[in-house]
Amino acid sequence: MSDIRERTLYRIPQSGKIAGVCAGVADYFGFETWLVRVVAASIFLLGGSGIVLIIYVLLWMILDIKPGTDKNKKAHKDIEIKKKVWQSGEPAKMALHDVNAQFRSLEIRLQKLERHVTSDSFDLKQEINNL
Repeated sequence: MSDIRERTLYRIPQSGKIAGVCAGVADYFGFETWLVRVVAASIFLLGGSGIVLIIYVLLWMILDIKPGTDKNKKAHKDIEIKKKVWQSGEPAKMALHDVNAQFRSLEIRLQKLERHVTSDSFDLKQEINNL
């Protein structure tokens, strides 16, 4: 993930519902667009209506359209799995598989350790060290 200071905030009208401001903010910070829309709508509905509307209109007028996007056609997105900032971890099925593999690895290591500690050679080494 690139550093935020190296990126520029744009609006993305073809990905947006009105002017693409929320889509641009989501792209800039690495969030899902719907999440930014929900936060903006929640603030708007919970009493911050004036400030949200003013900020949205100002950003609409100030921000440039993201380069490389065509206004006349919908932008087609390449299918790629990207971990967003707000997502914590991997899908549950993959996480369960990874945890199961880690526990299996730990169990094998523990079995080897138990075999060594309970072996006759370990007892002999302990007796020699105690002399």
